[in-house]
Amino acid sequence: MKVQTVLNTLLLIVALTSVPTMAQHVGASHESAGEEGDLLFIRENGKFGYIDRSGKIVIPCIYENTFGFTEGLAAVKLKGKIGYIDVTGKMVIQPTFDDAYAFFEGLAWVRMAGLYAWIDRTGRVVIEPQSFEDVAPGFSDGLCAVKVDGDWGYIDRSGRMVIKPRYDQASKFKRGTAQVRQGSVYSWIDRSGKVLWSGS
Repeated sequence: MKVQTVLNTLLLIVALTSVPTMAQHVGASHESAGEEGDLLFIRENGKFGYIDRSGKIVIPCIYENTFGFTEGLAAVKLKGKIGYIDVTGKMVIQPTFDDAYAFFEGLAWVRMAGLYAWIDRTGRVVIEPQSFEDVAPGFSDGLCAVKVDGDWGYIDRSGRMVIKPRYDQASKFKRGTAQVRQGSVYSWIDRSGKVLWSGS
């Protein structure tokens, strides 16, 4: 039994490191989604599902991709489109999106026709589609970093650009501050964009 468990673990590690999951397309400087609660994603025969912490399969391996639960929902890819399931495996937001990511502060970004939009946990679009080059994984302290014309700035939960794009790198806000970089200069800014400290 122990030998089989070890073999299964090794196969899972090889599978997860050799096949990109949705979380892996996000830049390394950004936070990735992770496992939440009692469900862990697995891969069998090229399809993803979930087990509980006793090892029992609770959501069958039928999905082309996934990356874990956040805020009670997980994005899953089915027939080339992405939707969201709850912890029972019920599809609560139908798979209609070209790309999507995890929920943070109640919102998740999705891509439709090459544009980024944000949905709430019911699937309702709350920030209309916009043509950003890239976006951070999610909102933090009510702001989300977005990339426009090669530079990063921040939008608020209404989709309004509140800190103009001018940074080469932009981290998430935490307790009212974020670290940003312009060239070789690193700075700490507050939620208004005011520079608190700069140095190279």
